[in-house]
Amino acid sequence: MTDELPPTPEPSIFERMRTRLTPDGVPSDDRGRMRMVVDSLILHLHPTKIPDRTLRWTYTWGLGGLAAVLMMVLALTGVVLLNNYTPAAPQAYLDILELNSNVWFGELMRNLHHWSANLLIIVAVLHLIRVFITGAYRPPRELNWLLGMLMLILVLASNFTGYLLPWDQLAYWAITVGTSIISYLPIIGNWLTRLILGGPEVGPNTLLNFYSMHIALIPLAIFGIMSYHFWRVRKDGGLSIPKSLDESESGAEIKLERLTTIPNLVQKELIYAIAWVAALLIFAMLVPAPLESIANPDLSPNPAKAPWYFMGLQEMLLHFHPLVGAILIPGLVILGIFLLPFFDLNPRNVGVYFRSRRGRALTLLAAGIALIATPAWVLLDEYLLDWTGWLPSWPSLISNGLIPLLVITIPLILLDDWVRKSFQADTEERVLFIATFIFTAFIILTITGIFFRGPGMALYLPWNMPTH
Repeated sequence: MTDELPPTPEPSIFERMRTRLTPDGVPSDDRGRMRMVVDSLILHLHPTKIPDRTLRWTYTWGLGGLAAVLMMVLALTGVVLLNNYTPAAPQAYLDILELNSNVWFGELMRNLHHWSANLLIIVAVLHLIRVFITGAYRPPRELNWLLGMLMLILVLASNFTGYLLPWDQLAYWAITVGTSIISYLPIIGNWLTRLILGGPEVGPNTLLNFYSMHIALIPLAIFGIMSYHFWRVRKDGGLSIPKSLDESESGAEIKLERLTTIPNLVQKELIYAIAWVAALLIFAMLVPAPLESIANPDLSPNPAKAPWYFMGLQEMLLHFHPLVGAILIPGLVILGIFLLPFFDLNPRNVGVYFRSRRGRALTLLAAGIALIATPAWVLLDEYLLDWTGWLPSWPSLISNGLIPLLVITIPLILLDDWVRKSFQADTEERVLFIATFIFTAFIILTITGIFFRGPGMALYLPWNMPTH
């Protein structure tokens, strides 16, 4: 019996193209030329080969790619909205009504734009968290970490400026509350607020300013930085390589198998993008973007809340002096995040989720402590603590600002010292512990502001929730 010949492997896309090349090396048919252009574009964004480990779904979760897809959806839907919108009050509100009622697929485009913008904030934050907990911000990727933080700030600014454009009650008063936070900046706060608003309060000039920033300045900055961000990923050697705890602890060199980008990566990216666009379409068809009555400067809703992504800051203003709650604490946290790659330099655990087994335990511990301590602080400050009343002769910046800040900072320092001594935690594990605690606390404050603050920003608890 003769041995069967092994099956002939299917030729790659490049081999199939070469069989139809002219003597000059150009594909002889239109289909081949189109493929060459598409492949060249793909290989301009990606290397020709990638480590097989970076294709693992559970390592990156595709968050960076999803953010890029959402930016493209926002750009395309934004063009449709741009052609059916006038940035002038009250015509802006009337245009939104017209868009929802009489423009083909107009309401769908607005819903897609609105929900994609909100999802982009969540995806960008999750992407930065993934980079942080895998240590992928360390050299040589520190510049990309800074670019990512800058893009997150621009995404927040884009959402904030776009929030006002429908010119309804929800948008008008949310922007009024949100811009009031800027006024707490020392020295330049009032000047900067008037510059952004185009006057002393939210009005037609504000709408025009926000429209200009939303459709031109901010998108150009985001797409420019995003392009450089992608280039830096390749420049820095691609994605960080996922590693197991055993591989990290042994320190052994990892042998990597490299796969071609086409089709291994491209197919996954295409399926992932199509699935998310389909999910967004379904959601946008079922859930309309919010729209209330036309903006009325003389009728303030109760409570007047900032956009949901700034509710954590608004909640802190209820517990601290504005200079401390809106400027000092957020400023120190943002500065710490920017400086993170420059004092957490250990490259050994890059690619390992939560650094180590001890790091995983400390992350759970930090989240658990924050889940208990943060609501307890909110309740105590709401019902029992009265720093200004106890120290009436002291300046409010001290009695209601620096003293409460010390009250929460000193236990945090003692907690860090306890973790260092009791768990023998190193610097990177302590950074992970503190960062997890702060982030969890901020999420709880945001949820509290969104769901548990009622008229007068009073705290609503399950036993005093309104029944209507």
